[in-house]
Amino acid sequence: MTDDASRAAAVEFGLDTFGDVTADETGATLTDAQTIRDVVEQAVVADETGLAFFGVGEHHRHEFAVSSPEIVLAAAAARTSQIHLGTAVTVLSSDDPVRLYERFATLQAVSSGRAEIILGRGSFTESFPLFGYDLHDYEELFEEKLDLFHQLRAEQPVAWSGRTRAALTDADVFPKTETPIPTWIGVGGSPESVVRTARYGFGLLLAIIGGSPARFRPYVDLFHRSTASFGHGALPVGVHSPGHIADTDEEAWEQLYPAMEYNRNAIGRERGWPPYSRAQFAHDVSPEGAIYAGSPERVAQKIADAVRTLDLDRFDLKFSNGTLSHARMLRSIELYGTVVVPRVRELLAGE
Repeated sequence: MTDDASRAAAVEFGLDTFGDVTADETGATLTDAQTIRDVVEQAVVADETGLAFFGVGEHHRHEFAVSSPEIVLAAAAARTSQIHLGTAVTVLSSDDPVRLYERFATLQAVSSGRAEIILGRGSFTESFPLFGYDLHDYEELFEEKLDLFHQLRAEQPVAWSGRTRAALTDADVFPKTETPIPTWIGVGGSPESVVRTARYGFGLLLAIIGGSPARFRPYVDLFHRSTASFGHGALPVGVHSPGHIADTDEEAWEQLYPAMEYNRNAIGRERGWPPYSRAQFAHDVSPEGAIYAGSPERVAQKIADAVRTLDLDRFDLKFSNGTLSHARMLRSIELYGTVVVPRVRELLAGE
């Protein structure tokens, strides 16, 4: 098998959702409860189309319905058979590493070994005051808890001490897993985060939500150099980026723009961003932008370029975007799994 053919066969394709509170076809806002039930249904369709991964984010604010992703993933595990299930991301800084590991060990059991963990600091900070953490400790919380989580993965008694939680002496975690849980760190693009990911021997998942993937090639190279210097074998690199697929470019863009504009502006008002515009959207969906939206052929070409440019092991499409309806997301998932992914493999194999 040629190198191109080998890469085409090996690369994985997944989906991510933040559980955005959606609107129905009439524009009426759905309840949080209905949104969560829809997320489970979306995972079922993703499994039926043969996709490799389904990730659910963690948020604690009104635009998003999912605050306990492991429970949603357990519900999805009961209705799926092949797809791997994980977070996108778990906010480790405001969680407890012991409880987090035990929850995922339980998910690993009920899913028969299909659980994955993507750890991150989170781009939203609502969970910190909610669970009693000081934002002044933002960096230290993540560093200490990541170190403890790394030790717990061995599933042996741990002795650990730090400043941000109580010390542990011969502490153990249960249940024990039958197979190790694949673990990644979601990184927004700082060199320090890339090197830290390599030091712990976790997979690197780059969140690319703005600009061309080519800008992130130095981070991929740094990750591979760092993993070698720390004595690890080859570790996977993935990308998470937003997008939406419909039968034509125009249909996908007209469906996505209002939903994305609403979401961006609602969050942007808090962060001082300028209002989202059609001009910005046109750039974002262009070959140089970070939104993978359009017809199956357009999206496939753009994903194939990203996989080649960054030599990726996995590409995760964030298919939920603001108020985009459940029906349109289901159609996007179907096209992604049955049309886009096979076409990307063809392009990567040089056919």
